[in-house]
Amino acid sequence: MYLAKVYITLKPTVNDPQGLTIKGALHNLGFTTVEDVRAGKYIEIRLEQDDLEKARSLTDEMCRKLLANPVIENYRFDLEKI
Repeated sequence: MYLAKVYITLKPTVNDPQGLTIKGALHNLGFTTVEDVRAGKYIEIRLEQDDLEKARSLTDEMCRKLLANPVIENYRFDLEKI
């Protein structure tokens, strides 16, 4: 069994209104050294799979087909045997 830890972020050229809102709130709280904030998603998926390469392939396919929008988002993932 594997645990897939998926990290999804907006591409650098995509406007991030959520990140801008967080940056503004941090500045209002006195954290004025914050220069930039980019918000993203973190997803954990448990896979009933014993083969590492198959787990990697399945996770990549899930990211491409559903979890990430390849037009505006990048993704990466780590697999951990559990």
